[in-house]
Amino acid sequence: MNRPRGTGRWRQLVFGVVAMVAIANLQYGWTLFVGPIDARFHWGNTAIQVAFTIFVLTETWLVPIEGYLVDRFGPRRVVVVGGVLVGASWVLNSFATSLPAFYAAAVVGGVGAGAVYGTAVGNSLKWFTDRRGFAAGVTASGFGAGSALTVAPVGALIATSGYQAAFLRFGLLQGAVVLLCALFLRAPRPGELPAAPTGKGTPQCVRDFRPAEALRSAPFWIMYAMFVLVATGGLMVVAQLAPMAKDFKVANVPVSLLGITLPAVTFALSIDRVMNGFTRPFFGWISDHLGRERTMFGAFILEGIGILLLQRFAADPVVFVVLSGVVFFAWGEIYSLFPATCADVYGKRYCTTIYGLLYTAKGVAALLVPLSGALSATSGWSAVLVAAALMNFVAAAAALLVLKPARARAASTALIPDAMAIPRV
Repeated sequence: MNRPRGTGRWRQLVFGVVAMVAIANLQYGWTLFVGPIDARFHWGNTAIQVAFTIFVLTETWLVPIEGYLVDRFGPRRVVVVGGVLVGASWVLNSFATSLPAFYAAAVVGGVGAGAVYGTAVGNSLKWFTDRRGFAAGVTASGFGAGSALTVAPVGALIATSGYQAAFLRFGLLQGAVVLLCALFLRAPRPGELPAAPTGKGTPQCVRDFRPAEALRSAPFWIMYAMFVLVATGGLMVVAQLAPMAKDFKVANVPVSLLGITLPAVTFALSIDRVMNGFTRPFFGWISDHLGRERTMFGAFILEGIGILLLQRFAADPVVFVVLSGVVFFAWGEIYSLFPATCADVYGKRYCTTIYGLLYTAKGVAALLVPLSGALSATSGWSAVLVAAALMNFVAAAAALLVLKPARARAASTALIPDAMAIPRV
């Protein structure tokens, strides 16, 4: 029996989102710990931020393997392992007294977070073939906005009990939540999937392509290059927002907005998490109707403009908070647009694995994050922000001028059949 509008797939979406919320702090909460760790050990921000890079690398570059395991064995087992590793990583951080120990914990956390992230996004793509952009966006929003719920509690716990206590308590809590969600995750059964969409903006392939076939196709590598460009700018801001606020002398300046008063950096982190989460289903939903490439173009242009304005007006604490929100609003959508486009192009059977391969672009981008600290030391934050804006403008142009024609050429050779000419599944 076909039950596309039943509650089963929405339950899967909810559990995937909750699991994503539980791993969000591993990336987005890290910036709160950099200062306290440096205050105790005096290793310098650049050396400490290597742990962030290691985390992102392991989180992204192992996702293809984790995706393969999900496609073969289902989501539950993979997420159980991920939950154990997620909890263990922050517990290890709470006892670490050397850089190698923090780096090792970053590896553990990266593997665990990648297992949860890749599984949750891939599962949403399989369950929601008719709303891929929206479903992938909602799922990814858990990772983008999840830490907004805990930024203030983590910061308060660091201030009152030290960063070690924050690592230990939140590590155990986050791991337990992931394990609970894992018990309810599963792949769709025959008859549970809705029909593919019929809109002009979201053409889908008529068969499932294997990972090796995807790696031999032009659209994959075009998306990969675009992903690297846009992710690089966003990760630079994610990792360096607190140090940037400190250098602009706005970090601890009280800012009042919407009836709330907080230090500028805390306010910015909270708003950024909300905007970074909201943008994913928002732009995903738009792409389901308007088309993936057109949506990419608009979002990437907005991101570039926001970064340039941040570069110009960051010394004003209120503007710093508002513009950082704009930057994250226009950046987070890559985590809904690229997985949805990937599944459109290559089908649902191996979409977790293929998107895992594409997601390694985030790992490539992470390699540039430590360079942003070095560049800021020699040329200032303005050079970092201008470079990030230019990357977004290049990606925006590539969406319409390179990716869209490449998909059209693929359609003409029957790699990706035209949406209006060949029935889709």
